[in-house]
Amino acid sequence: MDFEERKKLYKSNAWQVTRKLVLERDNHECQECKRNGKVFTDYHKPDKHKRLDIDHIKSLERHPHLAFDMDNLQTLCIKCHNKKENRFHPNQSKRKKWFDEMW
Repeated sequence: MDFEERKKLYKSNAWQVTRKLVLERDNHECQECKRNGKVFTDYHKPDKHKRLDIDHIKSLERHPHLAFDMDNLQTLCIKCHNKKENRFHPNQSKRKKWFDEMW
């Protein structure tokens, strides 16, 4: 599934309904944090930014037929989702360019 197809999917009404159902099923809690004995919900830092994502357990690129399969979807906090997908997270410290760089 290419970028444009994914964009279209995530903006669809069907995805919005599915997303809401997964959040409700998972009690608005990050399932990875929960597996690790922590609780992280959408309500921990209430502001305008989204705190929870819906993750495709089996990747959308390789398994597009599972896009709306509830058994292939889980709620993850942004941090856990970025870790799973091996994405840069803004709170990670940047690597220093120079040994003596202190600022």
